[in-house]
Amino acid sequence: MLLDDLPVLPVILPLIAAPVCLLLPNNKLSGSFATVVAWGAFILSVMLLQQIATGGAAEYALGGWASPLGIVYRIDLAGAIVMSLVSLMAAVTLPYAIESIRAEINGYQISAFFAMFLICFAGLMGVVATGDAFNVFVFLEISSLSTYTLVALGAKRDRRALTAAFTYLVLGTIGATFFVIGLGLLYQVTGTLNMLDINEQMQGQDNKVVRAGYAFIVTGIALKLAMFPLHRWLPDAYTYAPSAVTAFLASTSTKVAIYAMLRFLFTVFGFSFGFADVAFTFFLILGLIGMFYASTVAIFREDVKMILAYSSVAQIGYMLLGISFATVDGVGAALVHVVQHAVMKSALFMAVGAVFFAVGSHRLSAYKGLAKKMPITTAAFLIGGLSLIGVPLTGGFISKWVLIQAAFGSVQPVPTLLIVLMIVASSLLAVAYVGRIAWTMLLEDPDNNAPVKAVPLGMTIPMLLMAGLTLYLGIDAGGLIELCRAAAESLLGTGLGFGSAS
Repeated sequence: MLLDDLPVLPVILPLIAAPVCLLLPNNKLSGSFATVVAWGAFILSVMLLQQIATGGAAEYALGGWASPLGIVYRIDLAGAIVMSLVSLMAAVTLPYAIESIRAEINGYQISAFFAMFLICFAGLMGVVATGDAFNVFVFLEISSLSTYTLVALGAKRDRRALTAAFTYLVLGTIGATFFVIGLGLLYQVTGTLNMLDINEQMQGQDNKVVRAGYAFIVTGIALKLAMFPLHRWLPDAYTYAPSAVTAFLASTSTKVAIYAMLRFLFTVFGFSFGFADVAFTFFLILGLIGMFYASTVAIFREDVKMILAYSSVAQIGYMLLGISFATVDGVGAALVHVVQHAVMKSALFMAVGAVFFAVGSHRLSAYKGLAKKMPITTAAFLIGGLSLIGVPLTGGFISKWVLIQAAFGSVQPVPTLLIVLMIVASSLLAVAYVGRIAWTMLLEDPDNNAPVKAVPLGMTIPMLLMAGLTLYLGIDAGGLIELCRAAAESLLGTGLGFGSAS
């Protein structure tokens, strides 16, 4: 039955469909096929989310071999949320890509682009779905290798895409190496790779090997999610990749890595591990520093994609801040921000891609007076920008408000009031860099000699859909907050973390 196979279908569907894209006779057909596949995966993911929300975590034993001997897919509520988010972003980005990609990469590469996109999509879904620690590594590399290719395809527009892809490859390989070394150390201690079984086998074990494994795994995933100061690959990769690639990666890649971090911290290691409190303190400190460092750098950049790329590093700091509280409210707030940031950043990068399609540049100087020439794109960008700041009635306000509430409900080595003030101050820095772009679009005189191409509906509709969803999640986010809090309770097991009063 379809319902019995739901945990595996959203992963294997894009994986099987990817090579088909290469065989289709024309590029538009391959893009349309990839879009249908992504929407199919999204529908399956939503069905899975509904099933898990009512019936608990879903398991699927590959080949009929039960855990811990066989490879098992195990999807909890948080995983189902992230899978639905990733598949939604793929389903919305692919129609956008059909139109945008023709102006940004060579024509003979387009079918290969959609094949690589689906492979990346399948890898990200697999990271979330699998309950086998080594398969997390495998799926991370599947998504990463295809991502390096997708970033490099931007070389037609800017040769720096090749350097960005190479930097990403080197640092991604280092992160993967750290991660797999950590898995090897855990396997030495436990003799198993099943995540739940690792947790059971490590009960009462808190030795140097386990601590080293913890450090290697956390460092490897931290590099994948671009945690400050391990974020060096992200700004260039986002800036020089094709617009559709940036929109997809910014809304999915780091979010999946955040989930992987949550799963290892709480499902594999748990609170009984003595080194955990030290790690959460590091997340708190590095999250706060990342929020301010990246926001400050963004203020002085002249490339709009680079500005938004650095803002993503800052927003990752907010997610790490929620994780550092190690409470149900904190982790729930981090998950809410994962969803809200994915939606707002997708809208922003789609708007930037629309501007590039119309004027051929994403330098700030090209945005002069665009409100008069491209009012719809300007509106979508401003909605995403206001959400990035955290203005009321946008999704960003909700996620930051929930994060502030979680801060007051936790016990931290840094005074709670100081954490809250730093969250607010970081948002004010976002006013500076978003305000620069808004000022240029709204108040500066346009260059009347610069031609502006009409943006096709295939790009406009997905952009407006994400902008509209950003507003909706700022007005009616109660269901999302409750869902993310329930997911946090599932991840933390007992529902209680360090110093939680939840």
